[in-house]
Amino acid sequence: NGPVGLKNWAEYAYDLKGTPVYDELTSDAYTLKDPEDPEKVDAIAYVIESYGIIVNEKLLKEAGYTTDDIKSFEDLKKVADDIQSRKDDLGFAAFTSAGMDGSSDWRFKTHLANLPIYFEYQDKNETDTDAIEGTYLDNYREIFDLYIKDSTVDGKDLAAKTGDDSLNEFKQGDAVFYQNGSWSYGDVVNEETGLTDDDVTMIPIYIGAGDEATQGLCTGTENYWVVNKDASEEDIQATLDFMYWCVTSEEGTTAMADEMGFVIPFKDAKPSPNVFVQEDVKLTENGATPVAWCFTTMPSEEWKNGVGEALTAYAADPTDEKWEAVESAFVDGWKTEYELANK
Repeated sequence: NGPVGLKNWAEYAYDLKGTPVYDELTSDAYTLKDPEDPEKVDAIAYVIESYGIIVNEKLLKEAGYTTDDIKSFEDLKKVADDIQSRKDDLGFAAFTSAGMDGSSDWRFKTHLANLPIYFEYQDKNETDTDAIEGTYLDNYREIFDLYIKDSTVDGKDLAAKTGDDSLNEFKQGDAVFYQNGSWSYGDVVNEETGLTDDDVTMIPIYIGAGDEATQGLCTGTENYWVVNKDASEEDIQATLDFMYWCVTSEEGTTAMADEMGFVIPFKDAKPSPNVFVQEDVKLTENGATPVAWCFTTMPSEEWKNGVGEALTAYAADPTDEKWEAVESAFVDGWKTEYELANK
């Protein structure tokens, strides 16, 4: 699932460089190199996904806005605050509940936390670090404040809110904005919800950092294929043949695009019908820079849990003191967990 996970399995990884499936990749950026030998390709990404803020454009229009009004964090805050101030009259809130139950908290301790990490890496021209500084944690606080204050529920109730709660609120029209990814397309656009491709879109998660005018969606992967080098030659070849078939054949690429909804980073990929994927393509074609998935460098699951627990406590009582605990979990926890993981 990324460079941290690869460290556990690199010694078993077959070198995929020069294999037919490797030669079908659109970019070498969609590979993971061996920690000990950068010439060796241990893993190949088989799907690229995007996440951001999913928008119910019908509700946004009812509130008097369009996505053209939201091109920065300042814009997002202005629109969300206004919608929230009129929620009783409008009949909906700005954001769905930022549930901190285990089925939902990954959206904030991992995906939202990616943003301050990404911008710090950009500043330092890094792709990994043994000690995060937390340069953009004030920005992280501002966007999380929007999520918990301009919400369908009070912050103290978020500890028990689930991923299904948040999804259902969006499906029922209880809120305009819902942070999630392209994998949610089928849950959002279907006969049950009554929402169509024309009713929804996805915008970047703005946090008031970097060049927001050219910021794209958070696009990347933590889904990689790795082949066991200790398997029999026959099984290795069969696996390589199957991977190649998946990304080049009519049946394989159709299944990947239409049945699985995947955007695959291979030359013969079929366009996805997923409107969120299409929005990522459109933004990129118009010069936006996708935000890389830096959360794959988070040092451990324990680090994420520490951040998640601190965020939950802050949501219930959003004071400076509680935010200091978030900062400590983020910065001090990173150093501790990195050292433990790299002994």
